[in-house]
Amino acid sequence: MNKEETLVHLRNAKKAHITWVQRAHALIEGLPIEKEQVPVGCTECKFGLWFYGEGQALGMIPNMDCLKEIEKLHFELHDVYMKIFKIYFSDEDRSIFSKFFGTRKKVTSLNQEIAKDYYTQLKTVSEKLVDGLDRLERRIFALQEGKFVV
Repeated sequence: MNKEETLVHLRNAKKAHITWVQRAHALIEGLPIEKEQVPVGCTECKFGLWFYGEGQALGMIPNMDCLKEIEKLHFELHDVYMKIFKIYFSDEDRSIFSKFFGTRKKVTSLNQEIAKDYYTQLKTVSEKLVDGLDRLERRIFALQEGKFVV
């Protein structure tokens, strides 16, 4: 893959991450979001699929130490989201109907406030992750085409 294709895929992965965060926010705000729209696992979201797929080839380029920080932040992001997920989708206190259709459970106002606090944490981690992706993009962009080997 050449440098331009890599940059396009990186930008698409970043957009997918931003969409994922927006869906998590929509869930908390009461919009009808299904659990599959905001995957819990860090290898299940579109960003994770890219990062743990073709994104791993970027590790072969010298001075791409920012990949470790991106991975750490991505794990942290999903750890925080797991707390939100449990509030909205845990099997405790869910009807058979909601369990069967995979819809979220009724959430108390107290739990919604807790979820909003978690979302604040999630947003902070996401901003750091996007900053890391921006740094990665600048590093790739700065590489001479002849030195870009992936």
